[in-house]
Amino acid sequence: MWRGVLKKTKVGRSPDLGSDYFWSCVQLEPSADDYDYGCNCKEGTCLCFFLFSPFFQSQSKCKLALYSPFSSSSLRIFSLEDGSVADKFHKWHNGGGTLHESASIDSTALVEVGAVVHSESIVGPNVRIGSGTIVGPSVTIAHSTNIGYNVALSNCCIGDSCVIHNGVCIGQDGFGFYVDGDGNMIKKPQMLNVIIGNNVEIGANTCIDRGSWRDTVIGDNSKIDNLVQIGHNVVIGKNCLLCGQVGIAGSATIGDYVTMGGRVAIRDHVSIISKVRLAAASCVTKDIKEPGDYGGFPAISIHQWRRQVASRCQALEPSDTKPVLVSAYTRGRSKDMSHVQWNQESFKVL
Repeated sequence: MWRGVLKKTKVGRSPDLGSDYFWSCVQLEPSADDYDYGCNCKEGTCLCFFLFSPFFQSQSKCKLALYSPFSSSSLRIFSLEDGSVADKFHKWHNGGGTLHESASIDSTALVEVGAVVHSESIVGPNVRIGSGTIVGPSVTIAHSTNIGYNVALSNCCIGDSCVIHNGVCIGQDGFGFYVDGDGNMIKKPQMLNVIIGNNVEIGANTCIDRGSWRDTVIGDNSKIDNLVQIGHNVVIGKNCLLCGQVGIAGSATIGDYVTMGGRVAIRDHVSIISKVRLAAASCVTKDIKEPGDYGGFPAISIHQWRRQVASRCQALEPSDTKPVLVSAYTRGRSKDMSHVQWNQESFKVL
């Protein structure tokens, strides 16, 4: 840890780092200034990041620790140009939202009050953007797409006629870390994008992370329910259906016409062929190479899974000392079975 003076140079933006911020290249030189940063580079040779939201004042600053193997003499500091970039944002005539001067937006698009469209973004005809939504730099939204309230879009391209419900987050950092020599968890760069196809619907509070080694992709006509998590580098085919609370770990590949029941879990780096249906609460731990229905933990053929369930129910057949009734009437109800009279004919295996 040492101290330095900041010297600002050219102002620009950082698409290669997937940044949602404006920046200027700044060199750090050793001195007795009050700005601290942590780095593994040699003193006097390293540059660091200096980040600002577009509405912060130019004197604002933050600290960032840099760690190998990603710290090097090529790193840069990001800052604001002289004055505030708020002057570059203007009120949009249709809805009263805020628009950056470099954004391209069709005159028929509606941007409601409280929504912000950042620099170099493209908004097509008949798009609706709800209040509180943030459209980050260089985002593309094709025609007739409806964006709900309090949506966060960054590093993404959204196709035609999509519906994005309230609270959705698309294009944020993926969940990727490595362990350094000291056993610390260090974040990996996530520098790619999310590609959303045409006629896709994404339910409320769903999160889709941007890619690290390939783009995260949602195919045409796929429908995603509320509270779904899709990790970085995931590729989902066309006409897929994901029910509530599905979780797909990073780098999974899903074919076309795949249906997932509620709370299905998909581990990382697995592939699922097209035309697969997964029962609710199933967990896929390895590749699925045959179309069909699957269920269980780990997910297996639905017929095999049902036989396993039936076998386990039969294993609960009561002894003479402790009768147990397993039936459609009692399953899921009170576990107090003292009032039940055992009758062999009433025993059912479901």
